[in-house]
Amino acid sequence: MFLEPRIPPNTGNAIRMVSGTGATLHLVEPLGFDLAAPKLKRAGLDYHDLASVVVHPDLETALAGEPLASARVFAFTAHASRWYAEIEFRPGDVLLFGPEPTGLPDEVLSHPRVTERVRIPMIPGRRSLNLSNSAAVVTYEAWRQQGFPGAQ
Repeated sequence: MFLEPRIPPNTGNAIRMVSGTGATLHLVEPLGFDLAAPKLKRAGLDYHDLASVVVHPDLETALAGEPLASARVFAFTAHASRWYAEIEFRPGDVLLFGPEPTGLPDEVLSHPRVTERVRIPMIPGRRSLNLSNSAAVVTYEAWRQQGFPGAQ
């Protein structure tokens, strides 16, 4: 789930990634671009029709609707102490990432639906990874833990 993404190529890359993993990309408005933006289309190549993408008007609506209403929500932030590889992911978990370049705001990190704050390890002094790269790292770890269902 991308909260208020701003950079079209990051979302385009994520669309391509979810099409290859069978995941669903949830986008929470407002978006910083039009979904028909050329840069988004170019990054997603011809995968848009193969990807599951759902757009939500706001975070509350996204988390209240099915199938997310009972899902665990992992909020990714450089300010967490637990690494993503320490989590035992389950099918249906929500991997929540914030907008570029600010990340998730405090009110989202402290949202009652957030199960845990999680980070991707990096060398000290680095601020963050690219949004689509971060989402891919964690999505593939969660998929690996499930035994890569549907992969060949």
